[in-house]
Amino acid sequence: MTIENIYQLYSKYFLVDTDTRIIRKNTIFFGLKGKNFNGNKFAKKALYKAASYAIVDEEEYQTDDRIILVKNALETLQKLATYHRQKLGIPIISLTGSNGKTTTKELINSVLSTKFNTTATKGNLNNHIGVPLTLLDMTPNTEIGIIEMGANHLNEIDFLCQIAKPDYGYITNFGKAHLEGFGGEEGVIKGKSELFKFIKSKNGIIFINEKDPIQVEKSIGINSIKFHPSLNFIDATPFVSLQFEETKIQSQLIGAYNYTNIAAAINIGNYFKVDNTNIKTAIENYAPSNNRSQIIDKGSSKIILDAYNANPSSMDAAIKSFHQSQSKNKIIVLGDMFELGMSSEREHQIITNLIEDMNFNFVFLIGAHFYKVKTRKASKFESFSEFIKNVNFNDFNNSTILIKGSRGMALERLLDSL
Repeated sequence: MTIENIYQLYSKYFLVDTDTRIIRKNTIFFGLKGKNFNGNKFAKKALYKAASYAIVDEEEYQTDDRIILVKNALETLQKLATYHRQKLGIPIISLTGSNGKTTTKELINSVLSTKFNTTATKGNLNNHIGVPLTLLDMTPNTEIGIIEMGANHLNEIDFLCQIAKPDYGYITNFGKAHLEGFGGEEGVIKGKSELFKFIKSKNGIIFINEKDPIQVEKSIGINSIKFHPSLNFIDATPFVSLQFEETKIQSQLIGAYNYTNIAAAINIGNYFKVDNTNIKTAIENYAPSNNRSQIIDKGSSKIILDAYNANPSSMDAAIKSFHQSQSKNKIIVLGDMFELGMSSEREHQIITNLIEDMNFNFVFLIGAHFYKVKTRKASKFESFSEFIKNVNFNDFNNSTILIKGSRGMALERLLDSL
């Protein structure tokens, strides 16, 4: 069956699912495969749970007239997404970067959705599966699509661009993330810049922060929109506030590093002629969730929970912002940073050195990587369980606590003990 034929089936309801636990009525189920699962096995179950059709790539599971056999289910999903994207013909904004992608994407969506019917990446479903699923979430009613793109190797962003074919692009920053996969900082810059390269080939438009010299360099020869000249950072005590033309915006985002994320959303909203009042309302109403710079009151303490992810760049920014805050009785709990390869020992030591002379009441470092660092000030624990067993949690009372680490550390578990 051709992509055109499958599209005819899909366009009846514009629904696609890959998980029978959350299957929707009239959806087309794609039996995707991974190292530890085979979605082909659930094709019949998907039909039983009200899917209209199922796509498989193993003949033995084609046991019903509504089960369609293809050469490769994942490739079919990706091709269907691209075909649909071209049929829609709407503006697609794609963004990538080392830090702040999801927050920036959410802010852009909040701003644009005040004027347009938008569809944006859900959560951080930003890979070779998440991007096509986001595209296939779009319907003829969608006016603008917002696609987050993640990568940990060269050529991944280019591959995602070939699927989504964005018209507009934005790179949040170039930092020390996924150094192992990219082969170092130069690899990170080259990999993220694949978005700019694609936009240039399409004669599209990129949005850039002209205070970022790498963005400026990589944008040469590309149609670009710089951050609005009236944008002015006010402070972050702890929430970021800024001025745009005559409009003052008080956000619910902490840390000065979130200023550029907000600025990007304002800039893109301004380009698409969203009213300043709506921009203000959208940004002020946006509250972070899912362990991303959340402010949580727990007993007598205030917690800054930033435990969704961490790399040397985001860790550095979060620590410096916390150090500069006016909070009293500051405690910092850091977990290992992953995917740093040969740079891991050095980068963990750099972060440790950063906090040595800062004014924190207590510093706790958790994980096998941090356990190897040299420190005069911090208490080190090789595992989360060791930390829980040996820390006196009475020390956490009446404090402001920053909790940050890579996703694999799951430091949000600490909330149960506070």
